[in-house]
This record gives sequence, structure tokens and C-alpha cells, in this order.
Amino acid sequence: MNPQHSLVSWLAPILSRTLPTRVRWLLRTIIDWPKQRLFIRQLNAQNFQLPTSGPVLNYGMALPRKAGEVIHGGRVKLLHLDRHYPENFLSFNLLYLVSSAIPPHAQELVRFARSRGVKFIWNQNGVAFPGWADKAVEEFNKPMRALRKQADFIVYQSRFCQESAEYFLGPAPTASAVLYNPVDLVQFSPPSDRPALDRWQLLAAGTHMEPERVTKAIETLAELRSRGHAAELTVAGEFRWPRAHEDVKKILALSGMSDWVRFRPAYSQLEAVSLLQSHHILLHLKYADPCPTSVIEALACGLPVVGSRSGGMEELLGTETGNLLPVPLSWETRAYPSTVDIANSVERIFANYIMQSQLARKRAEQFFCQADWIDAHQDIFRNLLIT
Repeated sequence: MNPQHSLVSWLAPILSRTLPTRVRWLLRTIIDWPKQRLFIRQLNAQNFQLPTSGPVLNYGMALPRKAGEVIHGGRVKLLHLDRHYPENFLSFNLLYLVSSAIPPHAQELVRFARSRGVKFIWNQNGVAFPGWADKAVEEFNKPMRALRKQADFIVYQSRFCQESAEYFLGPAPTASAVLYNPVDLVQFSPPSDRPALDRWQLLAAGTHMEPERVTKAIETLAELRSRGHAAELTVAGEFRWPRAHEDVKKILALSGMSDWVRFRPAYSQLEAVSLLQSHHILLHLKYADPCPTSVIEALACGLPVVGSRSGGMEELLGTETGNLLPVPLSWETRAYPSTVDIANSVERIFANYIMQSQLARKRAEQFFCQADWIDAHQDIFRNLLIT
């Protein structure tokens, strides 16, 4: 058995969030130190060459390279860049990292790259705030703050991302731009045969980090069915909060909705298309979501979205697409719309569903086109390489 692996396994329970942040940081530093030194030696041993013409990118090895591997979160947007600028590990002039997919030993990689003339682009998603990270806010924000300060250019995924980063991470005088996450409008498109409107198909999809994203959706389903609507719900994606399966089992028992709720595990980008096309509405109830790709993909497939008017959601949906419900805004707590308000929004959408679906697609075409996002990055890359 690898002694280092054995040590990590033994210490894993100790790294629980119940320990003070400084203690967790110290333990992780001790555990990671041998790997960090090995990574630095490997970097210095490679035959690195700085390309002199055209953008050549490295994504910090954040992308999976195994066929069929599920990818989600911050790494999804890297797929769009990788198709146009395939990752090069030994010869690159641009290092592109995403805050929600920070690779191991990112600081060492950035120092290595910058010392060899590589320009560093930082893609900033959301930050940690007390309402969800509690006392671990700095544990999440400290690495982002350090990396953001070293960037030659910052791409913010929404204005909300920029504002929250400046509030929690501090000012960044580096040049920047707001570029909403993109979607492939050919791959993600409305189906030729949408499910019949006499049975409402609701969807809650993504990586579920907090219970309310799931429990509120189930409660909404129960409310709609109590009003006489033939509604069903699919919950797709991983549960990532403590005791998640116990919580979901409990809410199903209390609501009596077991027969009308389907669950499916994490899904690939290809599977996401058919998943969205087989539903009518996306319920995205996460509080203060900075720039959720699942919402953008839903719009592209013609799905109206119901969510809270918080985070970057209003920037994504505007005033005509779907329904955003007001919630109290605070960094200290999380807030969610009431079940009754969510159910009312679903009813309003179905009262004029065809137009709502068309508006959703139009919004995606106007603001989230993959080609426009790539063009904007090409301009950034070109400007960085001539300075």
C-alpha cells in the first residue's frame, strides 16, 4: 500500500469542517507537501517551449481525458475552448484556469508558467460567502484571491461574479470582461416533438450542493398535484450535502410524492440534451447562483426557468424569460421562494407555454451563443500575446 495514500485515508475524517479553518489548512498543507514537491520537480524537468505564434493553451489539466467521463461545473466551459484550442501540456503561451475547477497545485503551475513568459487568464465564477460556507469562507476564497491577483486578464462569468469577487476577494486592477457561459445552440436546441402539455414534466438538474434545491422542488410538485395538475418531477444529478439521501427519503414520505418523482445520477453533456428536451420547465432554486450553465442549456432547449431573483439569475433570464421570484438578499443567510409562489409561477408559464418556450430559446440565441463566446476569447488571447 502507498504510505502517502494510507496517511491521506487515515486523516480524511479529521479534515471535517468541524475543525477550525487554520487546523484544516495546516493538516492539508502537511499532507499535500510531498505531492507539491514532486509536481514542482516534474514541471522543471519537462522540456517546456514557449510558442511564438498563435494562442496555445493549457487548462491546468482540469479536463478529463477518459472517454465517457462525466464532466460538470466549471470544467464544462473548458470543453468549448478545448475544441478550438486543444490543450498542450509542454508548449503553451496561455494558461487558462477556472475558479470553480482549480487544479491541484495551481499556485505552482502559475508561478512556473509566468516565469517562462506565459500569460495567465483567470475565469472567475462565484465566491464563498457565510450563508453557505459558514466559517470556511476563507478556506475557499483564499486560493481564489491569490490566483486572481496574478492574472493578466480576468473573465467574469456575470456582473454578479465580478461584484461578489471585488467584495470578498478585494479589488483587482487587472483588465477584465464579463462573458456569460456559452452553450452550443446546435447541440442544445428545442425538440421537434416536445412532451404533451397535458402532463407537466418538471426538472431539477445539476449538482445539488444544498437540500432546498431538491426538497423545494418536491414540495412544489405536491402543491401542483394538490391543485389538480398532472405533474411529474425528475431530479437529476448528484446530491452533495450531508445525509442527503435520508433528507430526500423523508421529504418523499411526508409529501407522498414517491410515485411521481424520478431520480437519475450525474449525466454527461450528451445526456443533458435529451434530458432537457424531455421536460417542460427547469426549477433552479439555488440561492445566489453566479452563472449556472444548466440554466443556459435549459433556455437553449426552450425550457422556461423558475428560480429566485438572486445571484446572476436576473442577468441570465432578463425580465421576459421564465419567472424569478423575489427573496431577501443577504451574504449571511440563504433564502428561497415559498412553495406556493413557485407553484404559481409554474401555472403562469403553462398558461402560455408555447410563447414562454420561444422566448427562452430567443434569450439563449441572443446572449449565450458559443461562437460569440469563442470570438470574445480570441480577441482576449490576441491582445495578451501582442503585449
